[in-house]
Amino acid sequence: MPTWNVILEELAIAGQSDPNAIDTVRRRYLSQLAQYTNRPTIAYYSGWLQKPNAPAIELNDEDKNGFMACVHGLPKDRGVDLLIHSPGGGLAATESIIHYIKSIFGNNLRAIVPQIAMSAGTILACACKSILLGKQSNLGPTDPQVDGLPAFATTKEFEKAYKQIIADPNASFAWEPILKQLRPSFLQQCDYAMLWTRQYVEQCLRSNMLNGDGEIDQKVKQILDRLLDLGNNKAHNKHFHIDDLVGTGLVIERLEDDQGLQDAVLSVHHCFMHTFSMTRASKVIENSMGVAFIKQVAEVPSITFGLGGPP
Repeated sequence: MPTWNVILEELAIAGQSDPNAIDTVRRRYLSQLAQYTNRPTIAYYSGWLQKPNAPAIELNDEDKNGFMACVHGLPKDRGVDLLIHSPGGGLAATESIIHYIKSIFGNNLRAIVPQIAMSAGTILACACKSILLGKQSNLGPTDPQVDGLPAFATTKEFEKAYKQIIADPNASFAWEPILKQLRPSFLQQCDYAMLWTRQYVEQCLRSNMLNGDGEIDQKVKQILDRLLDLGNNKAHNKHFHIDDLVGTGLVIERLEDDQGLQDAVLSVHHCFMHTFSMTRASKVIENSMGVAFIKQVAEVPSITFGLGGPP
């Protein structure tokens, strides 16, 4: 398997004669992946790990333009594999993008998560028929955030304050500075956000991944409880590993079960990681035919690598 360093060395050698070596090599490996699976492939990659302060690195409405560009020209009769690497984003945008992809390919969607698909990225994966994960792969909780605050934790904190003040009115003096920060309707927005997220994830599971499953009600409940319960997960950025997810009801495929597929997927992943480290790209949506939608930051990163890998 071409490792991180092997891909880097290949890029360095190719760059001696090809000024666009990073794109050339990445697209070749993405094409090889599609040839191996005999399925069209769209990679949705955010560069948030390398460029955490870049704008629009989350899943958002602008991304639909990238998906539209990448869907054009792909065969529509074999479904599509979605490579997802994302910190998450807005539920409204995610719901709209899922609706668009399913309107083109139907339910024949497979999610491939080479490393991380958090929050809304996890919801995108849940909309597929199955999710392909490796030992290094992670999904994340899908509990909603409202204006950057966790909806679940906010409502729980208010409930805690209410109970303590009812039991001891003097507790109101300690809670007053916190409660003053809650604007009118914010708690109701939190309730609506939690309800919307739960209902939509359930809809995704029932309409595709678990459609026709004889234990669908039990599995849907298990999955929702695992993904949405911040009280159990403790943090929105908790990483679920494959062994955490097998048995929840999600349809999980193990990347290690097919060595050729594992090699192809991780080669593509390494190419994207180098793309974000060595270019101005902050987000890339790209298909297996070489069509890409690329967002860039203003300046090229200062880090450069030689053949020996990072210092």
